[in-house]
Amino acid sequence: MRYVVRTPDGELTYPSLGDVERAYTQGLVDPDDEVREETSELWRKAGSLPVLARARRPASGLAARGQWLAVAGCVALGVLALTLVLKESWSLRIVGIVLALVVSSILTRVTVKAFKRPPPQD
Repeated sequence: MRYVVRTPDGELTYPSLGDVERAYTQGLVDPDDEVREETSELWRKAGSLPVLARARRPASGLAARGQWLAVAGCVALGVLALTLVLKESWSLRIVGIVLALVVSSILTRVTVKAFKRPPPQD
């Protein structure tokens, strides 16, 4: 089914709702733009459509770089942990193992956060 999107610049027709969703995630369709099925007369805000409300917009600014800082910190801690594990002292080896466990838990959190969808913005 075809969809019509009305923006302040004019109207665009998309072949399917999936195409509207891709345009929404790319920033071509804003949450305030109006969408309707081609056979319907009812216009709805794009942000109120469940499919578009769940669509993930690409992060920008500091939010896009936030994960890289955690990963870079984990790399540094991982190198330190490996260095400590390779030392002769057992107490330093234990500290290295604990640091490696901390790094793995941080990277697990980063991975879960990367795949979690953000809550819909109203």
